Order: sequence, then structure tokens, then C-alpha cells
Amino acid sequence: MAYRKVGQRFPVHSQDLDTEELPVTSLELEWDMEKELEEHEFEGFEPDDSRQHHLGNSTGNTDLDMEFVQPSASPRGRFERLEEECDYVAQARAAPKNQQSNFPTKAKLLAAGIIIFICGLLIGYYGRKGTSKNVLENNVTTPTPPASSAAAPDDGKIFQDVLQAIEGDSIRNFSRDFALFAAESGQGSSAAHIMEQWTASGLTEIRLVNYTVLLSLPDTDQNKIILTNSSQCFYPSGQQCSTLPSAPLGRKEKNDLLYSYAAYSAKGSLEAEIIDVQYGTIDDLLRLQSSTNVTKKIALIKLGQAPLLYKLSLLLEAGFGGALVYIDPCDLPPREKIGNKTFWLSLNPGGDPSTPGYPSVGGSFREHRTNLTSLLVQPVAASLAKSLLSSTEEPNRNGCFHLTNSSRVRKTIRLEVGKISEYKTIQNVIGFLKGSINPDKYVVVGSHHGNKEEPWTSSTSIITEIIKAIMSQVQKRHWRPNRSILFCCWGGTTFGNIGSYEWAEEMEPVLQNNAVAYINIFKPVMGNGSLHTVASPSLWQLATDVINMRFSLNCTNEERCPGRKVNSIQVEGNSDFFINHLGVPTVQFAYQGTSASMGPGFLSEALGVHDASAAEALDPFFNLHETVAKLTAEMILHIANDPVLPFSVLDVALEVQEQLTDKSVATDQILTLANALRETAQLFQSDEMRPANNPKEQDPAHLRMLNDVLQHVEKNFLVEQAPPGYYRNILYRLEESSDQFSILKEAFNHSRLQQSNQTLSTVLSEVMNCIRSAQVYLKTGLDVFENIQNTKKQTSV
Repeated sequence: MAYRKVGQRFPVHSQDLDTEELPVTSLELEWDMEKELEEHEFEGFEPDDSRQHHLGNSTGNTDLDMEFVQPSASPRGRFERLEEECDYVAQARAAPKNQQSNFPTKAKLLAAGIIIFICGLLIGYYGRKGTSKNVLENNVTTPTPPASSAAAPDDGKIFQDVLQAIEGDSIRNFSRDFALFAAESGQGSSAAHIMEQWTASGLTEIRLVNYTVLLSLPDTDQNKIILTNSSQCFYPSGQQCSTLPSAPLGRKEKNDLLYSYAAYSAKGSLEAEIIDVQYGTIDDLLRLQSSTNVTKKIALIKLGQAPLLYKLSLLLEAGFGGALVYIDPCDLPPREKIGNKTFWLSLNPGGDPSTPGYPSVGGSFREHRTNLTSLLVQPVAASLAKSLLSSTEEPNRNGCFHLTNSSRVRKTIRLEVGKISEYKTIQNVIGFLKGSINPDKYVVVGSHHGNKEEPWTSSTSIITEIIKAIMSQVQKRHWRPNRSILFCCWGGTTFGNIGSYEWAEEMEPVLQNNAVAYINIFKPVMGNGSLHTVASPSLWQLATDVINMRFSLNCTNEERCPGRKVNSIQVEGNSDFFINHLGVPTVQFAYQGTSASMGPGFLSEALGVHDASAAEALDPFFNLHETVAKLTAEMILHIANDPVLPFSVLDVALEVQEQLTDKSVATDQILTLANALRETAQLFQSDEMRPANNPKEQDPAHLRMLNDVLQHVEKNFLVEQAPPGYYRNILYRLEESSDQFSILKEAFNHSRLQQSNQTLSTVLSEVMNCIRSAQVYLKTGLDVFENIQNTKKQTSV
């Protein structure tokens, strides 16, 4: 099967997918035919929802678009002939009426008999023809193109009804329900309850998928920082260690422990001097390199400006033995006071550490990797960091002060880090809506779930509302999208996107060829400021169009419309595997705070206790949730239903050129390759995509090949290996303001630290290969289509 796992776990039960036609009485057929003969219309012929998409009777109102049907099997041709014959019948019916006074009763009866006889022939002929076609399609002896590869005329109304059905009040009800269940169930999984809600929303094909994975959990004894000079002992929160014997820890205390450690860190103790490395960037380390011996020392490092995994790799390369991680108060919004607040971190780049690169299924070999770094890593509160630094900096105008080591006194501490490793079961909820024309192509939509301390209820309530809105149209109109939609709710996200990684690793052979796009719903409302949109370059145009359409009534001045710009930057969430291993286009909408309050990137790597009421405080009427849900739903519907995938290869080529504007790294050779890619993308966009979007020129085989090319373009931009914390997909930047590929910029800076250009040369070669591969890929697609057109012309001659 094209979709192996879903095929195993999603047995088809829906009556809409039956391939057997329901018996139709002669009375019903006669009624339909009489109505068609009188109106000279054939609106009753509509696409059936059968597995092979044959024509038949339908109770929906959807108009049938026949643009993609081959002439030999074109129902439009049959309809025209039928109309001509009906005109003849109508004339024959009118003639006796005009001559009623000239003919005896027998003539009237004869004429009526002829009319009935002709109608009977028409009913029998077309009924048998339709039946014979069904038999052929059900037996798959003569493959017939789908009735329509284009969006049916009524699809616009269906899209509108789906969006209108999405309501903020309903999302709020789902959010409260999930939060209440999480609070009552304690540390239990919410997956089963989510499955129940999806079933109640109309989705019938749903499964729970379990994986047993290795988790890194805090030890029962809290980690400690002890000043060797004074023997003062502190917990990560900055509070002094208790001298009383440890009491049995209750559930609440165990949860508190969860937010003061680094998952998958090394464990043990280390006594060494503290070194202030600020953000731990290459520039920070270069300042220390010439004057300080950092071997086996403990770094005091701020979160932000670069991925933590990358900065820890630099510390390890420099020779550090441990790291205390904290958040500078000046990097947070002015009103947010962190003080003694602690947080926790995950050092897992993705997936189950015991099965790297392959799924955690029965019989898999397990590598019991309890730590993913040799560094002792411990997150600490800002108040403790200030004490360790002996900082005397004066507050700035915002009332905060950047923490720096203003004292020349060197402090030595003993860092004690403990943790335990356990195998636990995580659950994914996978829902399946089968497509009508291309069921083997999948649009994957993902949210996540967790316990009561994690911020998951907003994203899961949004995906549940989208499911309810779409399934209402499936049930009401017997409509299904062109391509299949997979609705996923992942487990184990906070430990390193484990659920999405394990499922995608198991399904990778199928997803490599058949995954069309991934729509990420992750922390959709983290502020009430601007809309933050992250998308692959190939989806920029669609995302921009959807946003502009959504805000067109309320916003006319571009400068007054925050959030209009779409970017391709690294984001947190479960899109990681789809971007970096599958090369699948992705998109994500989220509301954040105002730009003025945004600190350096990657502060979101710090995980803290989440208050379920925070979403309602930010968005009391859930209007922002509703907006995110409607934007997301519209993206899903377009990608799943448009006959031509709404991907722009030209935007990809333009983004490549945009990231080569820094001449310090870009060579003439790589610029030439980028220009060639742009020219080829322009040809592809004009010669292939524009005609394909014209219903009169669409051909099913051509469409399928064109969509295959569009689907796999971004796979060309995956490099074999990227620095820790960096995306393998080079189309994504670390920050919006960057004007060059992130891995090129990192390699250039790293060459200063290593005093060698070897790494830079290697990375530059990889980037060039990516651009060349994309250009050749598109050029090959153009050549194939050109050969097909030439063959058709020769055949017609």
C-alpha cells in the first residue's frame, strides 16, 4: 500500500467509500430524467464518493467539473448528446400538442407511447453505461482518470462554510475541557481523551500509536551549587539548601523538581572555577581564548542568541566541564519578573535517544544513552546567577540590568547534578481523512499533548475545532478533499519532539514520497501583539494571500498590519523532522508579544510551569485563537484540495539569492549557480504552472508529474550534517535579519575560532551542491514536460 502504516491502522468503515452502487428504483430514475428533459440541464450528475471516483448518483449539491476527463470518457460529451436527443424529444412531444385537433385519440396514444419508449431507451442506455463503467473501475481493469482533478465549483462554498464553522467560543470550550482533564488525571496521558473528542467531532479513522522511549528525569534529591569558600549551598532557584532530613516527596514537589534540571545532561559532580561567558557565542569565546584557561571550568552562560545545543558544543570544544544556564532579565518583556523562577531544558535534538535514526518499535536495538553530552548542565534562576557574578551593574531605563561579572574575585563552586533514566510509553493520536482523487498524498497537520504543566491545550483545541469544521462538510455534503489529511497529536514533545520523530521514522519510507506538507500548530497564542508566520519559501505566496484575505476587511494600510511578513526561520515544535529529514514544506501561525518586548531568539528553549489560565488571560474571547484556526484551516484546504499544489519554486530561488547578498562568503561560482536556478524557476513557473492552472489545459498525467516536482523541490536543500541546533534545511535562517545562509555564517565565524578555513570550504561546497541540485532538478522536469508535448504533437500529426 502507498501508506503502509495507516493502511494497517485505519480500516475503512465509512459508507461514503463503498464502491458498490446503491440500487435506484425506476421511479426515481424516471423522475430525475423527466426533470432533466424539461430543464435541459443535468445538474444531478455529480461525482460519487466511491473509492475509484466514478460518476453516479449523489445527494450533494456540488457541481461537477469535467475539465480533466479524457474525451473518450468525457461525461460532458455524453451530456451534449443527451441534450440534443432531449431537444428532439421535446419537439416530438410538442408536435402532437399543436396538432391535437387534427388527430384522433389513437394518434395521441401512439405519440405518447413513442415518447415513453425513447425515454426508456435513454434510461436503460445511460444506466447500463454507468454501471459498466463502475464495474470496470471497481475491477481496476481499465484505469480511468478521476472525474475531476480541479476544485469543483462548489469547493469555494465548502471552504467558506468550514471557515465560518470555526468559532472562538468552541475553541475555548475545548481548551477548558482539555485543561480540566489534564488537571484531574495528574500525570496521566491525555491521548485517549483527545481521541474521544476527535471521534465526537466526526472523525472516524483514529488510532493511538504507542512508543516505549528513554526519558531523562530528575533525581529525588535536588541538584545543588555549593560555594567552596563559604560552604554555602544553593538550590537552582537560589534558595539555600535545607539542613533538615529530606522528607518523602509528594506529587507537587516532584513536579517542582521537573523544572530545575536539564534532561539528558551528564550527571555527577565537578568542582571548578566559574567563568562568565555571557551568551557563549563565538565572539564571546574569542574574548576569553587569549587570556583565560577554561579547561574543565564551569561556564555561566545566558540563554538566547543561538541554539543552546550549538553553544554547548562550543563550550565542549573549548574544554569546559560544566555549564550553569540562566536568562538575563533584560532579555524578557519589561513586565515579566523571573527572580527566583527556575526552568528546565531538554538537550535532546530529537527522537528517542535509545534508537537514534530508527523507530522505537518492538525488536529494535536499544542504546542506553543516559546522557547526550559530557557536560554537566544545570539551569539556574537569575537571582542565583547575579549572586555568583557579584554583579554591581546599574539598572537601565527599563529597570533591568544586564548581568556581567563586574568583580575580579574568582569563585569556585561544586556543581552536583543528578538524574535518572527510565523507559516510558508515550502516545500519539493519529486521525485519517482519506482523499478522493489522490488518497496516497498526505497533508500532515500536527499539535501536541502533555500534562497539566505543559502549554498544549491551545494547539490541541484548535486542531480539534478544525477537525469538527471539516468533518461537518464531509458528513453534510459527502465531500472529501483531493488529497488525504492526517491529523496528529504528538506525545513527548517537551523531551525533544519524541512522538513526532518516532512516528515519522517508522513511516519514513512512505512519507519520503507521499508527504506533501506539514502544518504545525504549536503555542498559537503566546502574546496579544503581532501575528508571527513561519513558512517554507515555497509556501510564502499562499501564506501571504491567506493572511491578506483574512485581514482585508480590517486592515488597508500595509504599515498598520503587523504580522503580514512571512519568514523562514527556525522555530520550536514538531515540524523539526519534516523540515530537516523529509524536506517537506511547512507553515505555522502564532501570535506573540510586540516586537519591542522580544528578546534574543531561542529563549523559548527554557521550559517552565505553565498556567492553563494564561491563554484566557491573553485572549479572553479566544479571538486570536479563532484567527489562527481559520488561517491554518485555509492553508490545509488549499494544499489538500487545489489541483496544482500551491507551491512557488520562484520564491525558493529568490530566497536563495537573498541569502547570498553578503559578498564576504558568496563566490562568483555560487552566484552564477543561484542565477541559473532563478532563470530555471521562472521558466518552470511560467511554462508549466500557469497552463496547469487553466482548467481547459489540464491533463491528469501532467498534473500528477507537475505536483511530484513541486512536492520534492525543497529536498534538494538538505545538507548531510549541520552544526548542533542548526537546521539541515538551509532555506531556514536562525534570525529574520540574517542575509546569508545560517550554516555559511556559522562556518565563517567558526573558522576564526579554529584559525582554519577547512570547515568554511566544506560548507560552501555543500551549499553549492544544494543549489546545483535544485537547478538540475527543475531543468529535468522542464525537459520531461517538453518531450511529452513534442510527442503529443507528433502523434497528432
